[in-house]
Amino acid sequence: MKKTEEDIRVINVSKIFNEAEPFINLMMQYRCAVREIETKLYVLNDEYSVRFARNPFESIKSRIKSPESIIEKLKRRGYELTTESIQENLTDVAGIRVICSFVDDIYMLAEKLVQQDDIILIKKKDYIRYPKTNGYRSLHLIVDIPIFLSEGKKHMKVEVQFRTIAMDFWASLDHKLRYKKDIDNQDIIVEELKSCAETINDIDCRMQQIRYMIEAQGNAKKLE
Repeated sequence: MKKTEEDIRVINVSKIFNEAEPFINLMMQYRCAVREIETKLYVLNDEYSVRFARNPFESIKSRIKSPESIIEKLKRRGYELTTESIQENLTDVAGIRVICSFVDDIYMLAEKLVQQDDIILIKKKDYIRYPKTNGYRSLHLIVDIPIFLSEGKKHMKVEVQFRTIAMDFWASLDHKLRYKKDIDNQDIIVEELKSCAETINDIDCRMQQIRYMIEAQGNAKKLE
């Protein structure tokens, strides 16, 4: 089979890790771990669609860190450039972002996910209740999940981020603006972005209250 330019790029970069094959195999294993998490989330989404006539999330985005990003992060933190070092020291090689409509769905999905008996919660960072100083909000989980290969079971780490649509909108724009260079009045811009984050959080809370009101009316009519 003819190799694509992307295959050649990965092989060339991965030669830094002594040999290309172990690195490529490891990236395959991370992709398998992502699929396992995605399947679990889609199953929960399907169940809620049938039982409660609503979907707790809108979309899922996934990614595997590029070889260049992996090398840069290992070097920056002073770790060895080996596949063993990747597994021991990096927890965000495989990443999933779950976009929800409402904040309470974020906590429900996260709870249902980590309750599954083959998932181990390694770390939790709640930037929704405790946002970063710049206004960033999201719920971050680092989980351990087994994948089943021909030679047996292997545990992999995956980072799962949960955001509302509004949080994702803000984070996406903040990411783009953060890399702009030579901008005047940066302090003012930082404060404006933080103010926007607070406004978006207020909208999230109000939309959730509206949903509660609609659901309460629906339940009341069922009892009539």
